[in-house]
Amino acid sequence: MADSKHKPKQTTKTAAGEKRVTLKTVAEFLKLSPATVSVVLNRSPVADSIPEETKERVFAAAQQLNYRPNYLARSLRGKRSFSVGVLVPEISEGYAAGVMSGIEDHLIEAGYFYLIASHRAKPDLLVEYLNQLEDRSVEGFILVAAEIETPPRLPTIVVSGHRKLEGVTNVVIDHNKAVSQALSHLVELGHERIAFFRGATGNIDADERWRTIESTTKTLGIEMQPALALQLVGSRYGAVFSPEEGYQEGYSYGQKLLANGSVGRGKKPEFTALFAFNDISAIGAIRAFLDAGLRIPEDVSVVGFDDIQSAAFHNPSLTTVRQPLREMGVQAGEILLQRLAGQNVYPDSITVEPQLMVRASTGRVRSR
Repeated sequence: MADSKHKPKQTTKTAAGEKRVTLKTVAEFLKLSPATVSVVLNRSPVADSIPEETKERVFAAAQQLNYRPNYLARSLRGKRSFSVGVLVPEISEGYAAGVMSGIEDHLIEAGYFYLIASHRAKPDLLVEYLNQLEDRSVEGFILVAAEIETPPRLPTIVVSGHRKLEGVTNVVIDHNKAVSQALSHLVELGHERIAFFRGATGNIDADERWRTIESTTKTLGIEMQPALALQLVGSRYGAVFSPEEGYQEGYSYGQKLLANGSVGRGKKPEFTALFAFNDISAIGAIRAFLDAGLRIPEDVSVVGFDDIQSAAFHNPSLTTVRQPLREMGVQAGEILLQRLAGQNVYPDSITVEPQLMVRASTGRVRSR
């Protein structure tokens, strides 16, 4: 019978055969109890009673020792998966990427894993993915630009959601303020004849923003011309999702605006400004205007919406309404994790503030 004094210590090894740092290792290193370290690293509500200095020591030690929690053991003990399902309209540059950056950072910091899928604005695909993610034991959902008819069975946050549903929190931008900022800017520059791109069918922000545009133009005394208000058709998925599709669409609709405004090459159109539904279509329209021999903003001012990463680096740099996309993602992750931690009181909606980013694509109306 082997002497217990010489019994090897139980260790966990990684796939490479190296000893894995356990929670107990971190506790011994700090001379704290494993329970205290566990509470801090798991961001338990009980951790609020632990001094900030102690919590900082725990996180610093975990990083120094390269501690990685055993999520399988953790989930088996608590009967939880510590994973979240995230559904976005597409995976590319633009709106969804900006929102995802905030969601991702917050979930990772909180020790949650996420599964992501693209619903492509297809209702049947959205429902199917919700069911598949639930089958994979996610604890809740974050939906980006998705219209749902009935609330899912799990806690759900919808970014850019406009439908009030029980158990669902919507994170939305203040469309009234966003539209007012953009149109007031153009009016202050002397623009009276303004063209518009309306969002494509299938984009859940399109109708809400258009209603706001209609009411704001009346308030500001802007006369809307039907020939200068074009609705984007979007991709085969029902909305503009990729930069390529958005560029092509913005380009073709920019050409339509010029045709409707009865302008020949080098001649100034009847409209002096364009307020586009998003940055991608605005950039496409600018290309169409430049190809027609027009100057931006001397002949036509252009305002976009979203403030995607490339908007500031386009030539000319794009004036646009900034949606705080990353902040919207952070807010969605924050509320969902609060609900998963047992918080039963949560908001029906959270409204974030837009910001007009004035750049080189807008300028004063020149005499004709």
